[in-house]
Amino acid sequence: MTRSSLDLLWGTGERPSRGPKPGLSLDRITGAAVAVADAEGLEAVSMRRVAAELGVGTMSLYRYVPGKAELLDLMLDRVQADSLAAAPPPAADWRDAVRALAHGHRNQLHRHPWLLRVNEARSALGPNTLRGLEVCLSGLRDMGLTDPEKIAVIVTVQSFVTGTVRTEIQVGEAAVETGASHDEFWERQRPYLERAMTSGEFPHMAALSEDAFAPGLDSFGFGLDRLLEGFESLVARRAPEGTRTAEADGRGSSPDEGNTPSPSRGSSSPGRGKGSRPAGRKGSGA
Repeated sequence: MTRSSLDLLWGTGERPSRGPKPGLSLDRITGAAVAVADAEGLEAVSMRRVAAELGVGTMSLYRYVPGKAELLDLMLDRVQADSLAAAPPPAADWRDAVRALAHGHRNQLHRHPWLLRVNEARSALGPNTLRGLEVCLSGLRDMGLTDPEKIAVIVTVQSFVTGTVRTEIQVGEAAVETGASHDEFWERQRPYLERAMTSGEFPHMAALSEDAFAPGLDSFGFGLDRLLEGFESLVARRAPEGTRTAEADGRGSSPDEGNTPSPSRGSSSPGRGKGSRPAGRKGSGA
């Protein structure tokens, strides 16, 4: 992160005064960079490649963006803006808000898988990132948790989603890279596994049912439900005695997949005061 990134994100930098190509803008440059990353991967993004995408000379871009590092900060904030634009109305119940956060972050990572390759621990906090975090905090306002715990809820959900999506993408990539389907992968290993399972060295693995590794289980939904159960247990312990029954009666709603913007810099907190500093972003966007 540089001072230039913050100036560009918050619109405080000076506009180029000499010779920019008519119609060129930060918005167009950032949009083109995101499009290149979506189509070809983050490694393909360079000032030269983005300039070619826009049909301009490379030096034209430098009048707007100092370099690739600043461009990446703009890209991260841009995907947050896209998620904010697609987000549904804020959820009234914190459980629905958590589900929407999870599904929104998952959708964002699948739309922009290059986000998984970005170290966002110290990236610049732009306006759309803060807006995404504001939406998340609004949904958690009635949990009855401390501020650090609310941030921890967001980070926990995003970390779970990031790990799950990384695996989902890797499974898809492995099928392409190896040219083998799920069934073919296991069939090739069957003779070796059968010998290992009858050796007596792996009794717990040998006792597994044949469908133990089948792709049928919705592992994302399973994991998210378990997280919610854990959060509910904590909230119940914090709630005043008289409100616990009402909380239990209202539990169990499971909305359709939402698209609540992920703060992506999900571990970031713009809070003020001693000990409260932005802690960086988790994995990626909204």
